[in-house]
Amino acid sequence: MAFNQERFDRLIQKLEVFANKQPHLYKLHVAFLATLGYAYIFLVLAVTLALLARIIFGILNAQSISKLSLTGLLFCVTLAFVLVRSLWVSFPPPTGLPLQSKDVPNLYCLINEISSKLKAPRFHHILLTNDFNAAVVQIPRLGLLGWQQNYLIVGLPLMLALPPEQFRAVLAHELGHLSGNHSRFSGWIYRQRETWYRILKGLQQSGHDLSLLIFQLFLIWYIPFFNAYSFVLARMDEYEADRCAVDLTGEQNIAKALISFQVKSRFLERYFWSSIYKQIQTEIEPPKMTYMDMREALSQRLNQEITNIYLSEALSKKTNNADTHPCLTDRLKAFGYIADTQQELAIFAPIEISAAQEFLGDKLESFIDYFSQKWREKIATPWRQKYAEVQKSIATLKDLSHKSQKQQLTLEEASQQAFLTLELEGEEAVIPLLQEIIHRDAYHASANYLLGQILLKKQDATGIKYIDKAIDQDSSIVIGGCQIICDFLKNQGKNKEAKSYQERAENYHKLILKGQKERSILKKNDKFDPHNISEIEVNKLRQQLSHYPQIITAYLVKKNLQYFPEKPLYVLAVKRGFSFWEGSRIYETDNSKIVQGLLKENELPDNVFIFILNSNLSMEKKLKRISNSMIYQKKGKK
Repeated sequence: MAFNQERFDRLIQKLEVFANKQPHLYKLHVAFLATLGYAYIFLVLAVTLALLARIIFGILNAQSISKLSLTGLLFCVTLAFVLVRSLWVSFPPPTGLPLQSKDVPNLYCLINEISSKLKAPRFHHILLTNDFNAAVVQIPRLGLLGWQQNYLIVGLPLMLALPPEQFRAVLAHELGHLSGNHSRFSGWIYRQRETWYRILKGLQQSGHDLSLLIFQLFLIWYIPFFNAYSFVLARMDEYEADRCAVDLTGEQNIAKALISFQVKSRFLERYFWSSIYKQIQTEIEPPKMTYMDMREALSQRLNQEITNIYLSEALSKKTNNADTHPCLTDRLKAFGYIADTQQELAIFAPIEISAAQEFLGDKLESFIDYFSQKWREKIATPWRQKYAEVQKSIATLKDLSHKSQKQQLTLEEASQQAFLTLELEGEEAVIPLLQEIIHRDAYHASANYLLGQILLKKQDATGIKYIDKAIDQDSSIVIGGCQIICDFLKNQGKNKEAKSYQERAENYHKLILKGQKERSILKKNDKFDPHNISEIEVNKLRQQLSHYPQIITAYLVKKNLQYFPEKPLYVLAVKRGFSFWEGSRIYETDNSKIVQGLLKENELPDNVFIFILNSNLSMEKKLKRISNSMIYQKKGKK
């Protein structure tokens, strides 16, 4: 029901050209497409209700009720219920710490000022969260009929990270999403998309294939186009919200806010929280005042080397179709701001007064205490558990380090040392250890894969060759490795090279699906080989089979596979006896219990396919011809 990525990307590209040239006409197209979806829903609902009324009328006037009438009545009632229920789109409200105007008057004053200038509706709820973000959310009380509840969500970390003028620009962007009729139209499109998801889910859960079929042909055509049109609309909304912020707060403030957001979000994720969790190596309890430490870290000038890396990474990232948000460079260019890496480092001077201090006032300390305590309560139990694990890892790493000073570690020991070093000391410390492993074994899969990931994170393209080597050695990481390289190349603007890795991942995924299908069924023309399993393992299997008095004979072979033959699939075919007096339903239920029991208790080293042989005598003849295939025969049975 969706385009492949290549077709989706081409359609997005065409629609963006159309939207940029004629934005008002484009919105009319989106509105028409959304209305068409509603029209189809209501048409099906009207026809369903008409059929329902006709069936009820027929039943009331008939002398007897036929089975066909009852079936039709049940189908129409179920379909109508699913449709009506799906049309009532509901969303869970966002969560956070509610803020009252009496507690944070400066923040309310700022929000009212921006709302007034942008002609945005008032907010019913303002929530403070622990996210490094700000957002507006509209919840319709009456489903498709609207009557919105407006939520403004502001993250305490974001307010700690930005000076007041930059935070004002961020709020202007978010409220820009609600300015004029912007939000009503976008919200309507969003709810339309949610309606279709609910209809599909409801129809699938109803178990009525016919009701799903009624929509299938329409959905195959409709959903890919609607997703693409609404995707481009959402991206247009981001640019429009940026323009609102520029008009209200100035080009410099919104530009600095966007740049600060990209750099400081990376700083928190990769540096601050990493340093907090490193304390687990020495502290059995989590720190008490995490958000106080966060305020201190964000108020100071960031390390220039780290800042330079994060900023270069943010500016080099390219817009892609995995996210409706444009990349930083495109957003800055849209309102005429040209970013320069060295020049922008001045943005990260120490913050004398943060937005949190300015707009939360005297309540800031209590909010910091609140979120610190909430985080500590949430993390306390897993922290203690991880502390115990880390102490074992520290001891093991210490032993390996001592041993490496006296003699060369085995490759297995060296790999363990590298992974423990990564866990305890970080990526920089593990690089020389990985390089040493690769020097000893150039095609060591896990070392190449890990080193490649670390280098790509550092924007070092040589990481690609290491991941390529790993992929060649371990087929289980083909898709993940290709995706990592693809994402890196897209961020570098090398879409043609990225496409080749994307296609490789897609083709491998198709092979996996074919392999899964090949392993899920047995066919008449399937070929089998001797199992080649040790006598010890076969004896264990015989013991297991002897616990089932119904089983009289069992055969074990290996299926000849076209896809992934290096991963064996064993076939265990059992023949069972049954009483003449056993009913067919009891017989089938018992068969299922036998198969499930054998699968659960199976100790074979690889995958195994188990089935009951009684209804397939030709298969039994085929299996008998394979050497050593019969591994079990009940005593007294021949």
